[in-house]
Amino acid sequence: MEYLNQVIEARNFIEDKFPESIETALILGTGLGKMGDEIEVIKEIDYDDIPHFPISTVESHHGKLVIGRLAGKLLLAMKGRFHYYEGYSMREVTFPIRVMGLMGVKKLLVSNACGGLSPKHEVGDVMLIRDQIDLFPENALRGKNPPEFGPRFPDMSEPFSLDFLAKAKEIAVDLGIKIHEGVYAGVQGPNLETKAEYKYLRIIGADAVGMSTVPEVMVANQMGMNVFGISAITDLGVMGKVKKLTLAEVLAAAEIASPKMISIIRELIKVI
Repeated sequence: MEYLNQVIEARNFIEDKFPESIETALILGTGLGKMGDEIEVIKEIDYDDIPHFPISTVESHHGKLVIGRLAGKLLLAMKGRFHYYEGYSMREVTFPIRVMGLMGVKKLLVSNACGGLSPKHEVGDVMLIRDQIDLFPENALRGKNPPEFGPRFPDMSEPFSLDFLAKAKEIAVDLGIKIHEGVYAGVQGPNLETKAEYKYLRIIGADAVGMSTVPEVMVANQMGMNVFGISAITDLGVMGKVKKLTLAEVLAAAEIASPKMISIIRELIKVI
């Protein structure tokens, strides 16, 4: 199968650069870019050097794979992710997760920026993700499924580790960080939602909405990883609080959430 062979080729390239086993991976989405500065870098690889790896086209996303230590733990970090709205297929969007799975990664920590849908949310808040809703037009698991990828019909009743979630909540309390917990809805983008769409998302059970994370988490679950998700609330889709938004405002809001997200993830990495 061509796709599997591409994943294996990318894995082999990375393992040739760094053969030591890595169990933990981190996706540095919007709001966590500065965490990359805290990693004690051992090896840094540009995405465009890795065979078959996509290239991020989003202004706020770097394009480097970092191997290093954070909080004393060896990990693999993606500085920048890929989105369906960039024109990639779901297989391309989730290609790095497949590579991680074949490398033996067992714990995946995912971050993102999103729109808050709960009346309790304020810009700059942090939400721990308990569950997700897939509203993308293409399923990341669609197509041929070699046994190396996991079961054909993976269970998604606990897409985010409840153990990791409980530990993160304890950490937030100990650090005095205000957090929310909720359901993340993933949509295609790249446009932001209409007021009617925000209302619809709230009705179907979403607490936040964004354009990433869902396909990555789905593939990670299929490949047997335990997942933790955290979101920066960068805008509000709450009736009466919806306003026009620019990328600069999103990034500014992510900057407010960033120190809180970094603190939680740093401490969580120590205990998982």
